[in-house]
Amino acid sequence: MSRNKKTRKVLKQIVRGGVAATGVLTAVTTAVTGEANAAIIYSGVINFACAVDIDGCYINVETNQLSNGPGGGVPGWDVNPYSTSGGMNFFNSTGGGQMRRPGVTTGTAGNLAVGTVVGAAGSFNTGTGNVYGTTAATGLAGGWTLSSENIIGFRFVAAAGTTHYGWMRFAMGAAGSAGTSMTRSVVDYAYESTAGESITVTGVPAPPAAVPEPSSLALLAVGAAGLIQRRRRQAAKLGNNIPTVQA
Repeated sequence: MSRNKKTRKVLKQIVRGGVAATGVLTAVTTAVTGEANAAIIYSGVINFACAVDIDGCYINVETNQLSNGPGGGVPGWDVNPYSTSGGMNFFNSTGGGQMRRPGVTTGTAGNLAVGTVVGAAGSFNTGTGNVYGTTAATGLAGGWTLSSENIIGFRFVAAAGTTHYGWMRFAMGAAGSAGTSMTRSVVDYAYESTAGESITVTGVPAPPAAVPEPSSLALLAVGAAGLIQRRRRQAAKLGNNIPTVQA
């Protein structure tokens, strides 16, 4: 159930007088914050050009820091695409890895289709390997291609020490005469902020629809709770003013 649906349900109970005033805030707080702790973090469109050399690009997805050059320039980096040829390699951080295509359990990571679920059930390559190619021996049948966008699924260990899953989209250029002039750009990426939760690969998302802020919903709940208490006090006063009929 979505956050707004949960909140509307609670507010209906409030209006009907079925929720005690002290329980209103607890119920609304649960509805508002229960899902706030689980969120997909999206980078937005970056289009960062990765260097075509042995260092490549180092990426810290939590801090949204990307830099070409030695890894020391990006503390706590999570993903490192690099290459000195016309292909594409990934070097892994501790606990990290790139997901192979569904059903593939050997070889390097594959180009994932939109709708693929990246999570603990997937098979991850923890070594280095060229993801560009089409041979079944490398687990890349229909894999990464030039002059197109390709998507990698990845896992990483967050600063808190927990394992998370995400996906990253790359724009691969055409191979140059020596292979080294091919462009490789990070288009965008997303990851699940809840440890161990899987994430589904999506296309470039549209801007999210506006939703009420948790603080606004909480204020609405407080107002509704106050209205209930006021009505109850009025009812109590009316009851006390009714004369007692003597037998």
